[in-house]
Amino acid sequence: MKTIVIDTNVLLADPGTLLAFPDAELAIPETVLGELDKLKTSRVDPDLRFRGREVSRTLFELSEQGNLIEGVELPDGGVVRVVPLDSEGDLPEGLGTRNADDRILAVAYQMASRLPAGEITLLTNDLNMLLKAQTFGIEVERHSEGPDGGFAKRYIIRPFQRYRVPLSILATSLAVFAAIIVLTVWGPGARTGAPTAVPTEFREQLPADQQRILDYLTALDQNDADLDARLSLANLYYDLRLSTGDVRYATLAIRHYERYLDLRADAVDVRANLAGAYFYSGQTDRAIQEALRVLEQEPDHLQANFNLGVFYWRGRQEFTAAATQFARVVELTQTGDERTLAVNRDAAAALEQVREEAAAAGQPLPEGGTF
Repeated sequence: MKTIVIDTNVLLADPGTLLAFPDAELAIPETVLGELDKLKTSRVDPDLRFRGREVSRTLFELSEQGNLIEGVELPDGGVVRVVPLDSEGDLPEGLGTRNADDRILAVAYQMASRLPAGEITLLTNDLNMLLKAQTFGIEVERHSEGPDGGFAKRYIIRPFQRYRVPLSILATSLAVFAAIIVLTVWGPGARTGAPTAVPTEFREQLPADQQRILDYLTALDQNDADLDARLSLANLYYDLRLSTGDVRYATLAIRHYERYLDLRADAVDVRANLAGAYFYSGQTDRAIQEALRVLEQEPDHLQANFNLGVFYWRGRQEFTAAATQFARVVELTQTGDERTLAVNRDAAAALEQVREEAAAAGQPLPEGGTF
């Protein structure tokens, strides 16, 4: 099992990193926890504090399942553990422990010295740390699959995406929602039995995405069978997962997609979206199952074929299965409108990248479209 040491800046860029590496051991230097804790009182971007809280929340939930120092299994395979610095351990000349970056680097060095070459990688977005790691012979990579981009955001597709979510501060205001609860439970409507309306002035202070969430939840509170509101809410949560990297939104999207499908099980496009949400939540096996269910009903379903290739590739590294799906998409998108041709280009690019990675892994794929 490959070991990946994660720097603080990677987790803050993409809290979903904790669930992004199935079948790997994720090592979090103890110093990282201290840096996350400092964010609670630091005068930094609220969005950064929000992402720090999300990482801490995920780690806290994992700690309830076992001892993080010893290692806790992740939902889709792999293990996460917190690694303290061995103060008695040897360090190379020039690597001290006076600052947080050096302590994180020292943990990576000590772990690398106990493992075979190539078994451990330090993941960071800090140029200075990257250069220092190379100086000390530590294998290092830059991680860029956070809210600003990355493979999943570029490639996983939804056919009827209703929202384009801006990359802005999307932190949920606890005070705002606490006030909504107060209005709902203790407001005039609660005493009379009539629905409680949120004051317009108060509502307008919410970010646009929270306003939409509030509207959909209000509609569902009045009519739990409102399928349009249910699907719109699920799609919005899905898009928030794309733009923020927050796994929580994938979980919320799953909840509402599943409820929708309870009432309309034959909605293949919704089931295809559910598969994507499962993948974003770290549940690759469930994602594959749902995509296959779509293809049983509709073998040429473009989204399900494409995303199934992604699931096999990035979720399991099953290169042959992934290449088969991407080749199928290329075949299905030879002609069509601009969007269809764009999918064709993406599928062809993904197929080429799968070929390269398969060859690098010693599993070369045959030429042509038959795998």
